[in-house]
Amino acid sequence: MYCPFCNYKDSRVLESRLTAENSSVRRRRECEKCSRRFTTYERVEAMQLLVIKSTGDRQPYSREKLRAGISRACAKTMVTADEIDELVDSVEGELAQFGKRELQASMLGELVLSRLKNLNQVAYVRFASVYRQFRSIEDFINELNSFKNEFKS
Repeated sequence: MYCPFCNYKDSRVLESRLTAENSSVRRRRECEKCSRRFTTYERVEAMQLLVIKSTGDRQPYSREKLRAGISRACAKTMVTADEIDELVDSVEGELAQFGKRELQASMLGELVLSRLKNLNQVAYVRFASVYRQFRSIEDFINELNSFKNEFKS
């Protein structure tokens, strides 16, 4: 690690600890040449994931965009911000297990729907209506009937 003050290449670690989110390691270092102290953060490099849209376009995966879509579906429901974050974390965990660099937007949508179904029924139908591009009241009725039948069995 190069010193940000004198650019010397060697420093010693004085202290290491996990950050509050447990997502990185914070290290206090001291330069062996100028003796000045500085802080570094060590994080796991996330693989850049591309989402393949139905049009064939590829876009970088965006946690914020996914969270915003879920938040809109959950608006004015009893779903909390923490529950939304847990849902997004769960989806991202499953995506990481796939180990692929690209995935279909439809797969991402289905992962979200499967989790919303158990979290909040209204949010599920809202998300499904946008994701599956409902065009008529019949689309809503068909989705609600299949949803209702699933919970009966």
